[in-house]
Amino acid sequence: MTNDSLTNKRPSWITALQYFWKRELVPLLADLRLAIVLLLAIAGFSISGTVIEQGQSLEFYKANYPEHPALFGFLTWKVLLLLGLDHVYRTWWFLALLILFGTSLMTCTFKRQLPALRWFSRTWNVYTQPRQFQKFALSAEFEQASLEDVVPLLEQRRYRIFRQGEALYAHKGIVGRIGPIVVHVSMLLILVGAICGAMSGFIAQEMVPSGSTFQVKNITDAGPLAGSQVPHDWSARVNRFWIDYTPAGAIDQFYSDMSILDSSGQEVKRKTIHVNEPLRYHGVTLYQASWSIAAVQVRLNKSPVFQLPMAQLDTGGKGQIWGTWMPTKPDLSDGVSLVAKDLQGMLLVYDMSGKLVATVRKGMATQVNGVALSVVDIIGSTGLQIKADPGIPLVYSGFGLLMLGVLMSYISHSQVWALQKDGKLFVGGRTNRAQVAFEREVIAMLEQLGDRTVAEDDRASLVEA
Repeated sequence: MTNDSLTNKRPSWITALQYFWKRELVPLLADLRLAIVLLLAIAGFSISGTVIEQGQSLEFYKANYPEHPALFGFLTWKVLLLLGLDHVYRTWWFLALLILFGTSLMTCTFKRQLPALRWFSRTWNVYTQPRQFQKFALSAEFEQASLEDVVPLLEQRRYRIFRQGEALYAHKGIVGRIGPIVVHVSMLLILVGAICGAMSGFIAQEMVPSGSTFQVKNITDAGPLAGSQVPHDWSARVNRFWIDYTPAGAIDQFYSDMSILDSSGQEVKRKTIHVNEPLRYHGVTLYQASWSIAAVQVRLNKSPVFQLPMAQLDTGGKGQIWGTWMPTKPDLSDGVSLVAKDLQGMLLVYDMSGKLVATVRKGMATQVNGVALSVVDIIGSTGLQIKADPGIPLVYSGFGLLMLGVLMSYISHSQVWALQKDGKLFVGGRTNRAQVAFEREVIAMLEQLGDRTVAEDDRASLVEA
C-alpha cells in the first residue's frame, strides 16, 4: 500500500491539521520576529514585577494604588489585582508567555540551527571540480604549486585538514557554529527554571522574638505545587537577636543567631545571619530582612519579672517607636506608658496624662507613682524572609551556559578548499564573520604560496643552468 493511498484514507481534518502545522504554525514559531516580540513582552512584564511590590496585602495596594487619583490615569489597585500584577511571575499569562517563547526557541533550534549544523558537516566534503571554486569571493589559481605547499601554511594557522586524493578541505572555529545552539539551550534552561520556581517556590515572612522557635507558617506567595517545598519535618530557633549601632546611634547591622532543629528538636545546623548572609537548609533560604521590638521585661519593687508585649506606634512616617502600658496599681487605676525606639536599652516613661516623667535604662530602676520600676531587658524580634525556589540551579546553570554560548558565537568559522587538477592548484575559502580578518589571512597565505612557487621556479632555472 503506497503512502498516497494511506494519505487518501485519512480524514480531511487531519490532513488540514498537518498542513497547518507544517506550513503555517512551525514557520511562525521559528520566526525570529516572534521570538523578539515574546522576549520584549517577557522583559516588560518582568520590569513591572520589579517596580510593583509583589505579594503585599490588599490594604497595601489600596493605600499605594488608590482609585483617585489613579497612577498614570488607569493603574488602580483593582486593575492591578485583576491583571495579577501583584504576583506577575505566577500568573497564567506570564507562564504562557514563557512556554510560548520556549516553544519558539525549540522550534527554531530544530528547524534552523540543527539543520544548519548538519549542512556544515556536509560541507566537509572536498571539491573535485575547478568550477566549484568560481563561487568563492576569495579564490586563486596557481600554475606551479601543489597541495603539499598548502598543508604547512594551513597547519601554521591551526586549520584542521581533511584530504582526499588531490582534493583538500580545512576548517577552524567550528565551535562558532555550535554557539547559537548553546545559547538556545541555555535560554530553555532559564525558562524551565523560571517555570519550576513559579510553580513550586514560595515566599514567607516571619517576625520571631529572640529565643523563640518557629515553623514556616506565614506564607505570602506560593505556587500551586509549593506544598512539597514548605518545611514540615524541621523548625528553626532564634537563639539570639541583636543590633550593632554606630557611635552616632544609627544602626550598623543586625544579626540573628539561628539554629535548625530536626523533628526531635535536635540542632542540625547553626549560623549567625545578617543582611546579605542568609542561612540555607534543604533548599530553603532564610534571609535577615527587618527587625522589631517584641517585649520589655520589667519588675515593680521586688515583684516577679513581668514580660509586656510592645506594639509599633504610628508616627506618620517620622521614624519607628514601640510602646506598651504598665499598671502600677493592682486595680489598674493607674499606670505608665513605656516607649522605646531601639534595642540600646533606654525606655521613656510617660504618666497617664502623657507627660514624660522619667527615662530608664536596662538594668536600672526609677521611681514612678510611688513604686520602683526596674527594666530587666528589652527583647527584640528578627524579621525573616524565607524563600524556596527549586528552579534557581537551572536558572544559574542557564546563565552560565548563556555566557559560554555567547563567547562561542563570536568565534569565526573559517573554511578553505584546495584542488590540484590538470597541473593547476585551485584555492578558495569563506568565513561566517570577521570577513576582513579572514581575507587578510587568506591573502597572506596565498602570497606565501605564490612566493614559494616563484622560489621553486628560480631554483629549477639555476639547476638547468
